[in-house]
Order: sequence, then structure tokens, then C-alpha cells
Amino acid sequence: MATVPRVKLGSQGLEVSALGLGCMGMSAFYGPAKDDADMVKLIRHAVDLGVTFFDTADMYGPYTNEVLLGKAIKDIRDKVQIATKFAFSRDANGNVSIRGDPEYVRASCEGSLKRLGVDCIDLYYQHRVDQRVPIEITVGEMKKLVEEGKVKYIGLSEASASDIRRAHAVHPITAVQIEWSLWVRELESDIIPVCRELGIGVVPYSPLGRGFIAGTKIEELANDDFRKVAVPFFQGDNLEKNKLLLERVAKIAEEKKCSTSQLALAWVIQKGAPTSVPIPGTTKIANLEANVGALGVKLTEVDMKALEEAVPATDVAGTRYTAASLRSTWQNARSPPLSSWTGSASA
Repeated sequence: MATVPRVKLGSQGLEVSALGLGCMGMSAFYGPAKDDADMVKLIRHAVDLGVTFFDTADMYGPYTNEVLLGKAIKDIRDKVQIATKFAFSRDANGNVSIRGDPEYVRASCEGSLKRLGVDCIDLYYQHRVDQRVPIEITVGEMKKLVEEGKVKYIGLSEASASDIRRAHAVHPITAVQIEWSLWVRELESDIIPVCRELGIGVVPYSPLGRGFIAGTKIEELANDDFRKVAVPFFQGDNLEKNKLLLERVAKIAEEKKCSTSQLALAWVIQKGAPTSVPIPGTTKIANLEANVGALGVKLTEVDMKALEEAVPATDVAGTRYTAASLRSTWQNARSPPLSSWTGSASA
């Protein structure tokens, strides 16, 4: 299998593989944590294929996913680019809040560095916008981490267009991580144009609809898999309606002589080109290799249009998160004005 080419992610100088690997499902949310040894093998195999861009976060586990990734890249640090995130804070009782205050930003970075076993994080994201702390304050502290050599580049995840602009004015934002797939298209009217205008790379997560486009069956998921209860387009009538859309994609994939997941991933890759790097997650070698194979699927403008007509954004049934979870995404979350900051911690 041909090696994965490298691309510039954004305009600040970060170079990564044209396809990344999301590591979340190895440790959290998609059923029980997988065997560490198997996941280390998978990550190392990804590197052998040319995948060098790995995505994690302190909340995955929590914390265990960073430790796992650190083990996998321990003796090949110079060959990979590590992205991790902060924002979800847990108190002694397990309650979760979103924090972007300077004290928390710095403490989170120190924790991630230690768990990953690295001296510097290649790309450090604010995982969600703190609606109590102006984004200028959060990014101001992230900027200090860059100046101190603890972080190379900074990013945002699930931030609104206005917050992206405000953050970028404080320190150049290298990438915005956001959900983007044939099933999730709303960002194309607002987020994508702003990123392109400002020279910010886009990192689509869940480019295969949280596995739905790859054939994941809800009835086969573990009871503690959050997709069973927290992803509305996997539920009830929504699921049945979306299966009909998937059949249309499968028909086009058959014509293109590739798998349905490869076709959908190729669409995301080409839709976001040249500075978009999807990070499909997997825990299986076969799926990893299939995803890499999607880089070889070339779609014409006619193909792209056919896919978008097969899955009209307005026809996808259900939402990508529950209403409660959507409140912290770009569709609802907004940073308060800088003038409101009093210097008090968010938590």
C-alpha cells in the first residue's frame, strides 16, 4: 500500500499526513476500552502506512488515551504529530464543566505533556468554548504556552465563526476540529468559509458518521457505547430513514468500485482540500487500511454532486448530538465579551 502523502494543515507551518487517526474509541465512549497492546500495534501500523497525525484528548478515558498514545510513540516521537485537547474539567464528585480560564489551561497542558511523555505538544486545542471566559483570555494563555515551547501550534474545536475570528486575532489559529461528513454539513455555510479566509486548517472528526457510514449496526454496539443513547440519528425512525440514504451512497460506491466508507471518506477529503485532514477513528487494522485506501479514490465534480444529491443535508434524520450536548458546540456556544472578564476562574 502506498504511503500517505503529507500536507500543510493551515498556513502556520504545521505539516501532517493527509489522513490522521482519531484515537478516542480505543479508550472511551465506544464501548469498553480496547487492549493497550493491540492499540499500540495499530498505531505503529498506521505510522508504517504513513499516517503520522494522531488525535487524542485529556477527557478520553479520562486521561488513559493520552497515556496509551504516549506508549505507542515513545521511540518514534520525531516521526509523528500529536494533537490533544483540554476543556472538560471533572470535580471530586465526577461532575463535568467546561473551563477555559488561564489556570486550568496551563494545568491541563502540564498534565497532557506528562501523560504523553513529550516535551512539546504539536497541536493543542481548546476542546469546547467556555461560555464564562472570553476566548481572548483562553487563547492568550495558550499563546504563552507556545512562547514557552510547550506547544507548537494551537487550535479550536467546535468553535463558532465569530469565536474563531476573535481567537485568531490574539494568536494565529492553525486548525479547527469539527464534525464534518456527508451526514453533517451545516458548517459549510459559516465555519468553512471563515477558516479558508483566515488560512486555518480544518480537521473533520467523525467523517464516517460515527461509524454509521462504515456499516456500524446499533444493535451490535456495547451497552455502554454512547451512540446507543446520545446520537439521535442512530435512534428509532431516524435510523431507518438514514439507512435509505446510506443505500444510495452504497450504490454509487459500487459504481466507483470502492467501499461505501471509502467513498464517503474520499468525499470529505476532497471537499476540504487542500488544507483539511480528516481523522477517522478505528480499532481494527483492516479498517485502518481501508481508510488509507480512500486517499486513492478520486472523485470528479459530477461524482461529488451525485453524492451530495444522494444525501441532501436536509434529509438526514436526527441530530449529531442530544440537545444537551449540542449546547456546547459551535451551533450554540458563544464566548462572552472580553469586557466581562473579571479575572475569576470559570469553575
